[in-house]
Amino acid sequence: MSEGLPKVSVAVQDRILLHLAEHIAQNDRYVVGFEMTRPGIAEACAQHPPNVSRTMRSLIRDEKVTEHTRTVRGEDRRQKTWQLTQQGLDAAQKLSERLGTTKVLLRNQDGELLEVEASEAPSRLSADISLLQVLLHAQHEGVLTYGDIRFGVISKNDGGLPKPGRLTPMTGAHATYHNKPPVTRPVHGRVDELQNLHEWFDDRVPCAVVHGIAGIGKSTLVAHWLSQRVEDDPYLSICWYPCQPWDRSLGLATSLLHRFGVDESHDPYNLIETLPLTPGGSVDVDSWRRRLLSYLTDARTIRERYKNEAGGPPPYWLIVLDDVHHMEDNAKDLLGALIQISLKAPLRLLFISRTTLRIYDRRDVHTRKLVREMPLSGLSLEDTKHWLDQLELDSSIGIDKVHEATGGHPLALELLELYGQATHEDWLRFMDEEILTGLPEQELELLSTLSVSEKPVPWDRLANAVGWSGNPPENLIKHGLLLELGEGMWLHEALRERLLRDVGDAMEERRMRIE
Repeated sequence: MSEGLPKVSVAVQDRILLHLAEHIAQNDRYVVGFEMTRPGIAEACAQHPPNVSRTMRSLIRDEKVTEHTRTVRGEDRRQKTWQLTQQGLDAAQKLSERLGTTKVLLRNQDGELLEVEASEAPSRLSADISLLQVLLHAQHEGVLTYGDIRFGVISKNDGGLPKPGRLTPMTGAHATYHNKPPVTRPVHGRVDELQNLHEWFDDRVPCAVVHGIAGIGKSTLVAHWLSQRVEDDPYLSICWYPCQPWDRSLGLATSLLHRFGVDESHDPYNLIETLPLTPGGSVDVDSWRRRLLSYLTDARTIRERYKNEAGGPPPYWLIVLDDVHHMEDNAKDLLGALIQISLKAPLRLLFISRTTLRIYDRRDVHTRKLVREMPLSGLSLEDTKHWLDQLELDSSIGIDKVHEATGGHPLALELLELYGQATHEDWLRFMDEEILTGLPEQELELLSTLSVSEKPVPWDRLANAVGWSGNPPENLIKHGLLLELGEGMWLHEALRERLLRDVGDAMEERRMRIE
């Protein structure tokens, strides 16, 4: 450590630039927070209000700041506020880089005195504080101390990527839903799919359905896209609801009302009355739909509800129902009502499902353009090659062979990354437990027979081979396991690889029947 305390001195102009840069998101807003006013800036920058006014005149002359009269959240009268220009923002960013290298003293969790760069101090202190706060504490007190009550609650960051898996319900402050996308594993490829999601949102189509077989990466894709979207639109209000097999209309309706800001202290349209008072009761879906639509389209009521929130009322509510196929039968009326509400209210719906859904008309997809369906298949050969090129794999593992065996299934490739096996037993077990075990015996035999063919098979020939009468099995088509192509019927490559492991007399018998 160097001799003596490091000298820290931050000019008034620099303090104001750093402070306004922290609140750049409030630029051009009709309603702003107290921190954009003269007393708010003075408090944050440890200055007397007259000093703020004097400095602002210099910054305005230099075209780094502009002055406005705006409504302040929680105040009755409009007040003078300031915001950075693009020139001021560029200056603030350069200033932040320069001042971030300033040496400051801090006492860490073990009581050791450290000299570090100011930009590193928040993480060393496990505190959510800004560079300006670090510099002002260092200037006026000399040493920053771990656990100082003025730095707020100690926030520890576990870091690293989460283990593979899905959302864990009943966690956090919201017991049944999440207000931000879950952290996911890295997304490989999927450029076209991400672009389709961006186009869906930009085109303001009310509803989208992302569907595909188990483990294909539906939730991971949507969470990755949503994380990108939040960067462009930080005030988008998100409700990520992980549906469970035991979910019913009542649970979903209650969670959505909570997300829309309805509670006992704020229920101008008596929405809570539409919920049953007795256990096991049913939701009055029609009243719930009518009242919720009135509430969401009442601009004055919504402004009043969110007047004290950062950013004011959200531009949109985005409802993401993950694994919605669990609820399709139990909450069909409620899901249909949500689609109706989304046609007229600032509400967007994104359904993630293993199956195609029956809660809307096919005309809504093809003619009315109210629902956009996005089937998700395995990664392309090019994306698979790009992923595997990053790994140190055995030279005997051919990329074409891996793609043919797995169909680009992301879970299979992830297990290949972990264990170096093209078809790991955990992936095969996943295919069994999540897809094959629950199939009726005749449908499983149909898929097994089709798997021995090297090309698509016309339906009449396949039906004769397995003794099936009638149309192709709706359940298999709905889940994306059986594909209707121009040349005939086919199945997902990942499923085919699993079924081809059933060797012996049964396989030979199937081959003879289908030929």
